[in-house]
Amino acid sequence: MTMTLTDRAAAQIRRQLEKRGSGIALRIGIKKVGCTGLAHTFELADEIRPGEHSFMSHGALVVVDSESLVVLDGSNIDFVTEGLKQSFKFDNPNVDSQCGCGESFNVKKTASPTKT
Repeated sequence: MTMTLTDRAAAQIRRQLEKRGSGIALRIGIKKVGCTGLAHTFELADEIRPGEHSFMSHGALVVVDSESLVVLDGSNIDFVTEGLKQSFKFDNPNVDSQCGCGESFNVKKTASPTKT
């Protein structure tokens, strides 16, 4: 199982950690929300928790819990600017559909999470 970052995403993670003044990684997860079902969660991580997987890409570290990794496996993460909005953008092979606003998504049956 793996996840990768673009240069832009890695640079944004490093900038946020530097701005915060502490931390080792970006923690990415999923939660049930929205009109389609799932959404990404983000927080800066000070440690790798038991059961988490870590991925180093372009000098930035990402950590993901095992249940979220089932849904996020194979994702490539970019950091994009669209108008005035900046955000991480996922190219996730497990996504089946997204809501119109792009905030939530649904996954193929084989990648269904057990996390609530």
